[in-house]
Parts: sequence; C-alpha cells; structure tokens
Amino acid sequence: MKIQPLADRVLIEPAAAEEKTIGGIIIPDTAKEKPLQGKVVAVGKGTKDEEMVLKAGDTVLYGKYAGTELEFEGQKYLVMRQSDVVAVIA
Repeated sequence: MKIQPLADRVLIEPAAAEEKTIGGIIIPDTAKEKPLQGKVVAVGKGTKDEEMVLKAGDTVLYGKYAGTELEFEGQKYLVMRQSDVVAVIA
C-alpha cells in the first residue's frame, strides 16, 4: 500500500529535527522547532491550470505552517499543495 497525492499536492517526508543542547540541558521534543525542509516522496499529476514542477526525490523548503501532518506505517509525512513549497534545494 502506498500514498499517491492528487492534483497539485505533494507528499513530503520532513527532515529530522536537530538535537540541541544548551549548556548540558537537552531540549525536549515538544519544544523543538519543526523542520522546514524535507524530501518529496510522491507527487500528484497537477491540474489543467498548474503543471507539476516538483518530482519525487527533490529536497525542498516549505513554510512553517504549511501542509497537513499524517502518519502512515509509523512514518510521519506532510501533504501540501505545490504552491506551499518555497524552494527546491539543488
């Protein structure tokens, strides 16, 4: 079973949050900032008005509050519109 986004949506696997310590104090998971970078896992076919530019395997930057979080088979993903992606990292 796999997830296939529809229309102009993309499925992104967020990058792992960086582990930070401040003077020996470990910051708990709830206080960590969400990563704003991830890898495109799957893409939709686009719409008649908007061609799909992204492809699976692209590393992208996206907005802080972009997308809908979901968990599938123990892995966390984001589903968002292509227009929510800010940049592709080359």
